[in-house]
Amino acid sequence: MLRFDNAPKKATNLSLNSKVLEMARELGMNVSQTVDGLLAEEVKRRYWEKWAAENKEAMEAYNARIAKEGLPLAKYRSFARSLGDGKKG
Repeated sequence: MLRFDNAPKKATNLSLNSKVLEMARELGMNVSQTVDGLLAEEVKRRYWEKWAAENKEAMEAYNARIAKEGLPLAKYRSFARSLGDGKKG
């Protein structure tokens, strides 16, 4: 899991739209905190997007196996029996 909690802060320079920055300051926004949060969310999104693309073939193979053979332990399940075992056909 991607976690950025308790990581040290590092000073950096950013080029931002001057009007947006001025308005953010007028609104009392903490620009560093806002950018840090939004950047962390975008990094997570792109990380999982990349992970999904890299693992697409494996996920498709797994899903095909479940569709063909069903869930491995479905017969031992005590919940959601009405959903079946995952087999198609």
